[in-house]
Amino acid sequence: MIKPEVANMSTEKLTDDLRIFILSIPSIPYLEAILLFKGPPVRPWESEAIGRRLYLARDQVKVILRKLCSARICSAVPGRPGQYIYKPESPELDELINKLIDFYAHNLIEVTHLIHANASQKNVQQYADAFKWRGSHK
Repeated sequence: MIKPEVANMSTEKLTDDLRIFILSIPSIPYLEAILLFKGPPVRPWESEAIGRRLYLARDQVKVILRKLCSARICSAVPGRPGQYIYKPESPELDELINKLIDFYAHNLIEVTHLIHANASQKNVQQYADAFKWRGSHK
């Protein structure tokens, strides 16, 4: 009996470092912004173009760009206000993003579930923390 070949099988596995990285992504728009920056081709992106591509408001894009710059995934282009480019702080971070892209290409649902579940857990915790009693009431 001939076994059918399984098409599009990822060679990338969900390693611990990749799982931790995925869980650090706050939401799907952050993931999509990383994918935009990574290319191809890697090129500068104007914040307005990112907003149009991801269907996000200007304020949302500003927050995403600020956090991606803080995470050392991208940086502002010197002398070109409102433009950003993919510029990971280290080869290791670049390799981790490459792993993410490969894994995501073949495991879209798993990645989105991890991001959504983690975001939901954070929201529930923030909601619960809002109701913690501060000190005792007499």
